[in-house]
Amino acid sequence: MDIAIALHALAAVIWVGGMFFAYMALRPAAASRLEPAQRLPLWAATFARFFPWVWVAVIVLPVSGYWMAMHYFGGMGKVRMYINVMQGLGWVMILLYLHVYFAPYRRLARAVARQDWQDGGRQLGQIRRLIGVNLVLGLIVVAVATGGRYWPHG
Repeated sequence: MDIAIALHALAAVIWVGGMFFAYMALRPAAASRLEPAQRLPLWAATFARFFPWVWVAVIVLPVSGYWMAMHYFGGMGKVRMYINVMQGLGWVMILLYLHVYFAPYRRLARAVARQDWQDGGRQLGQIRRLIGVNLVLGLIVVAVATGGRYWPHG
């Protein structure tokens, strides 16, 4: 159980923390200091290094979460409401990530390779909006995970 909790927490911290850093620190700094010809390759390279970690997280989080539900809580039918809230929001986050990875991120990489800064900027804008949504969802999940057990009938 201790290993499952640790893996679950680490995966969440890596994914949500990475989104927070990218959205709140790297994005405004890059936008204010770099032209598209420098900014878009930076983002493509950043995502190329970050997204493998997100793949690990989107595997570890459900596997460890369901393992804990089955072995610690006695099955999904016995978990408290906050676990179901985390599970539902987590699946929405995973689906959004899969969309980002397989659609606008791939288009961004192709645009950067052909130095099409206009198309790359459109793809980065879509990625920015979706990561913003995922970041908000991730922060809500963290709040639910840390405070949910204190909810009445949580």
